[in-house]
Amino acid sequence: MPYTHILVAIDLTAECHPVILRAQALANSSNAQLSLINVVEPMAMAFAGDVPMDLSMLQQQQFEQARERVDTFAKAYPELTPEHCHLIYGQPRQEIHRLAKEQDCDLIVVGSHGRHGLALLLGSTANDVLHGAPCDVLAVRLKQPA
Repeated sequence: MPYTHILVAIDLTAECHPVILRAQALANSSNAQLSLINVVEPMAMAFAGDVPMDLSMLQQQQFEQARERVDTFAKAYPELTPEHCHLIYGQPRQEIHRLAKEQDCDLIVVGSHGRHGLALLLGSTANDVLHGAPCDVLAVRLKQPA
């Protein structure tokens, strides 16, 4: 059966382009809706000695930079309309699974660095997404930097 809604999960690096291109090709071949998600992880409360440091301003800047990058990716890929580009604050695995369920996605596409062992085959985020996913997951192998 062809896929109807594909969710591509990216980390906003240059390595994301092959992942998006693979998801785009699958979406085009099955006439599926293509959506994108990036999850900004919460910064832990840092401690300098006994005095906690408030990282809320840094977290906001990180989120704003991620928004700009998501918008840039959306402009580069016409299939990624603004209403199908999701920037979410939280834990990647949980938020990717939640959005996939909410949007009735039947495939999640993620990048994989292909190291060694299970974590090395999939990478930590790809491995996390695979376990407990509400639908199929495709791990696109990424080339190692030279």
